This record gives sequence, C-alpha cells and structure tokens, in this order.
Amino acid sequence: MTLRLPLLALAALVVAGPAAAQDAPSFDVNIGVASDYVFRGVSQTDEDPQVFGGADLATDLWYAGVWVSNVDFGDSADLEYDLYAGFTPTVGAVSLDLGVLYYGYTDAPSGADYDYVELQAAASVPAGPATLGAAVFYSPDSYGGVDHSLYYEVNGEVAMGEKLVVSAALGRQTFDGGGDYTTWNVGLGYVLTDHLGIDLRYHDTAKHSFGDTYGSRVAVSLKATF
Repeated sequence: MTLRLPLLALAALVVAGPAAAQDAPSFDVNIGVASDYVFRGVSQTDEDPQVFGGADLATDLWYAGVWVSNVDFGDSADLEYDLYAGFTPTVGAVSLDLGVLYYGYTDAPSGADYDYVELQAAASVPAGPATLGAAVFYSPDSYGGVDHSLYYEVNGEVAMGEKLVVSAALGRQTFDGGGDYTTWNVGLGYVLTDHLGIDLRYHDTAKHSFGDTYGSRVAVSLKATF
C-alpha cells in the first residue's frame, strides 16, 4: 500500500488541495486501473493490467484502510487484499508515519504461505520546493514463509504548481536466505480533475536475471478518489 506512495501523494493533491489538515475524521474511497501492478519494482500481475480499489478513514493523527487488487503469480492466487493502520505525528518539521500492514491473498496454493505482516516507519521533511523522505518496512515472517525481510528506501517529490508532481524513489529489498535486489522508480503525477489523477512511472531493478517481472517497465495508472 505505502508501496504505492506516488499515487497516494497525488491523491492528497486531488482531494485536499494545498491545505491538507482536517479536524474531523475523513473517509475516502478510491478505484483505479493500471497498465501493470508494480510493487517494489516487480510486476505482481505478470506484466498484465491491474484493477484496484480501497477505502481509508483518517484523522490528523491516525488512519486505517483496506485496499484490493488482482494479482498473477503464475498459480491459483488471484486477489491481494491489504489491511493497514498507522499513526502520523509531526515532530518539528518532520512528518512521521508509523504503521502496520497485512498483505493477504485469496486462492493461493496450499502451503504457499503468501500472507504476511509488515511494520512501517517513514519520515518526510520539506526542503524548499521539494519533500524528501525515507521509509523502512520490516516483516518477521515474510512472503512465502521467508524468515525476516527488510525493505528500505529514500524518496523525494516536487510539486510543480497545483497539478503536477514529479517524484522518485530508490529502495533495497532484502530477505533471509537470498534474493535481495535494488529497485528504483521515477515518474510524473498529474491532477486531471478534483477527483481524478494519472501517474506515469518508470520502474527498474538490478536483478533482471530473476525473470521478466523484474525487468524495466513503464506503467501508467489512473485513480479516482471520492
């Protein structure tokens, strides 16, 4: 979910405009389509299109939500559903996001052990016209039954006026037992209407030898938030 930070940042522009703070709880629903579901540089739909949607409840300090998407891992698993919640305090100029995420998969093969939990710690700080950030995600029992995984990244974005966001991220995914890789992305997000945004993004990893789903790709996403 947070792995989808560029679209989340764009959604904040679409829904909130320049002023983001709200005193009362807000409830938002989102739906969207994409040419590919790319998670940490890797296609989750075997390079095929994605349909996704979710709902979020948020206050100034807390949020919780659910998100679903089709997936294709070359087996019977066909749907991912994410449940997440977090705490978003501000310390000086630093905005924090401390959360927990659950990734679940329907119709997964028996014994695949796809479902897992991650703990998240992220921070961002304004830097002139830009926002710079870093995030760490840790799982004690990761995807496929892997003991311990860690993903960490640095990221940044620049709002070019009220409608255009330029953003990029560099991350490293590690697993107990091997399979580690580096990933990066860069792209543009644009607000089409008060409720609709588009994101065009280049993704790549340092491990094309792991298979086609790790190769470089350009993905375009269209997301509506209400």
